[in-house]
Amino acid sequence: AAQHLVVRGLAGIPPPPSSPMPEFPSGEPASPALQTEVPGPKSRALMAEMQEFQDSKAVKYFVDFEKSKGNFVVDVDGNRLLDLYSHIASLPVGYNNPHMLEVFQNPGNLSLLAHRPALGNMPPAGWIDRVKSTILSVAPKGLPCVQLMMCGSCANENAYKAVFIAAQERKRGGRPPNEEELASCMVNKSPGSPDLKILSFHGAFHGRMLGCLSTTHSKAIHKLDVPGFDWPIAHFPQLRYPLEDNVSHNRDEEAKCLAEVDEILSADPDGISGLIIEPIQAEGGDNHASPDFFRELRQICTNRGVYFIVDEVQTGCGASGHFWAHEAWELDTPPDAVTFSKKMQIAGYYCTKELIPTSTYRIFNTWMGDPVRLLQLEAVLKCVKDYSLLENAQITGDYLLKGIKAIQADYPGMLANARGAGTLVAVDAATPGDRDALITALRTRGVDIPPCGDATIRCRPGLFFGPKHAKQFLDAFQDAVVSHVKGMAK
Repeated sequence: AAQHLVVRGLAGIPPPPSSPMPEFPSGEPASPALQTEVPGPKSRALMAEMQEFQDSKAVKYFVDFEKSKGNFVVDVDGNRLLDLYSHIASLPVGYNNPHMLEVFQNPGNLSLLAHRPALGNMPPAGWIDRVKSTILSVAPKGLPCVQLMMCGSCANENAYKAVFIAAQERKRGGRPPNEEELASCMVNKSPGSPDLKILSFHGAFHGRMLGCLSTTHSKAIHKLDVPGFDWPIAHFPQLRYPLEDNVSHNRDEEAKCLAEVDEILSADPDGISGLIIEPIQAEGGDNHASPDFFRELRQICTNRGVYFIVDEVQTGCGASGHFWAHEAWELDTPPDAVTFSKKMQIAGYYCTKELIPTSTYRIFNTWMGDPVRLLQLEAVLKCVKDYSLLENAQITGDYLLKGIKAIQADYPGMLANARGAGTLVAVDAATPGDRDALITALRTRGVDIPPCGDATIRCRPGLFFGPKHAKQFLDAFQDAVVSHVKGMAK
């Protein structure tokens, strides 16, 4: 028989607030329920079989998508978990959302489901109107252009290429490339293959392609054995919490990092063409900085003539409480490019017209996006609008963060640095071992949640994650912390 997990909340967690978001369309289960340990025997058998033809060690469990619903994922062993992982923050509107299912049930979409076109050469009829009504309808302010891609890594990789191309076109002053440039680029030599660079930050994660890996600095295993470009790296602010008690230190910390960026840029004015940064360093530990920091950083890039790229692959599409997390910065000058993927279902980057190459085939591949993913984005945007999902992310995120802070206050030796924006909430455990033990304990209580950084637990639910789901998580988290601390005392 299934073990229904309704964890009894302890003191300190208030009842959930109301949210304008209605119930999940077509309903969802009331709570987690476990049949076996997770992963269970069926998942473990499948993992062993998979290991025969590819690495399966990263697999958590195999999912039964037909039985999963709303905020609850069901595995092949019949275990139902509250999902705060959401497929690495990429499942926007829950499992089996009827609006998403309709995309594939609608006969009018059949031709796009059956034919995957080479969009750069032969886009389908109605493509322009569909792009305008979806991806361009939520374009960040000041970025009228969009280039669709396949995933977050290739969105960033091609944004880098667009920056390099624009920088060289700017240097040439409108003249076409000369014969020496054309010939030398064919053998990877200067001047046709110039020594240009992208400035990135320690702790960043921007993907696993070659250029992206050179700007990724979160875990060594991502980069080991792969050649990298010798590109500059600056320090990302390491803020102290609570913010209200560390105003002076954090202001000085951010000023130090900004000074370092300016010094790096001034030392290589002809080489550094662009700078990339995440609104929240997700994989690197859910590291935050203030809006003032990002505004100053944007101004430094403007002053130095360096293109400013914002990586919204994980933070975009509403989870922060803004559709784009960088909207909270209230920039005077918009970024030059904003990359996206994950919850958007389709990947790519928005940009200024300056980052559109003057010659064709400079930014190109066979698919140049995927019409089916744009159909899915239509469903996502409908849900965001019709179900008040941005306001829900603000309300639920505020409640979630307050609850984690309350647990942290009871166990300051175990938890620290609770922080967040919308439902992108995180807290640090005392050690990596404590973090891993708490994540395991949460799974035995029917909650799946991911780690990041050295010892961080991060919340990455979908957009239909409401206050009642946050309460379920907080009760389970509090119970897990209490049990873990008691176990250490024995």
